[in-house]
Amino acid sequence: MGRWLKLLFKLLAWVVLIVLVTLLALRLLAALRETRTEAPAPGALVQTDLGALYVIDMGPRDGPPVLLIHGSIGWSAFWEETLVALAAQGYRAIAFDMPPMGWSERDPAGDYGRARQAQRVLALTEALGISPVLVAHSFGAGAGAEAVMADSSAFAGFLVVDGAIGLEAQAKPLPLPLRSGAVRQLAVSASITNPWAMQPMLRAFLHVKDRAAPYVDTLNAPMMRTGTTAAMADWLPTLLTRPEEAPSVTEEGWRGLALPTGFLWGVEDTATPLAQGERLAALVEGSRLWPLEGLGHIPQIEDPAAFQAALIEALEWVESAR
Repeated sequence: MGRWLKLLFKLLAWVVLIVLVTLLALRLLAALRETRTEAPAPGALVQTDLGALYVIDMGPRDGPPVLLIHGSIGWSAFWEETLVALAAQGYRAIAFDMPPMGWSERDPAGDYGRARQAQRVLALTEALGISPVLVAHSFGAGAGAEAVMADSSAFAGFLVVDGAIGLEAQAKPLPLPLRSGAVRQLAVSASITNPWAMQPMLRAFLHVKDRAAPYVDTLNAPMMRTGTTAAMADWLPTLLTRPEEAPSVTEEGWRGLALPTGFLWGVEDTATPLAQGERLAALVEGSRLWPLEGLGHIPQIEDPAAFQAALIEALEWVESAR
């Protein structure tokens, strides 16, 4: 028996060593990949009171403004098809990179909490001189909701797309291993900034699985930016823990919304099920819910035409409800 235990311990030691070497190798590869410093076209950096934010701005400058926020590990170009469709309908369609994702200036203190992100949204609207309809997807809906709840007068309306809100979620501490920045960097380089992991990660959120492949290169592009793995490691705790004292995670915060608010939600969403959208819609007086049949958590890429039609209908409803 003692001999078998020794063999088992040796085997486990080898497994641990192989895993550790693999993680270190992936971290090294990430550092070697992350060399790009200049933001790409067609966007541009807009200076705000909270740093420079990368913005893609399409459509007529005098068109009704629509500001779009991406979800976790996304960036403004992930909205490209939606931006083009809105611009063609006469809207001024604007998407920006929410730090540390994409090409926006990163926070020197690594503060990517929901409240700080909301301040960035408000700072951008002020810098652009707009009062837009805010369209916020998935994880970005948390920051969007905080911004709207902080100053609803800054917006013409609020549309949530499959929002990852965490309403009344139980607060949980960050898992012990991930309290180490070095460990978080290993985890990030094996997943978020690992180009070979992007497609399976994206597929996991989709109901229409074959729609992942066309967007992998788009999502991987900003992962080549210098310092991305370290920045995403700073951000990771905000993804894994409930924001403290955030109105957007309370029913009272949603009941208090006094601007046209709508919800577009994939019926087949397994990440944030439709029931979550129904609950939010029930809290906001006068709101509307657009269930998107046959679509999952990222409807804007699963069926762009169907999503765009629903979004334009929702924008027209916002205008009529004001």
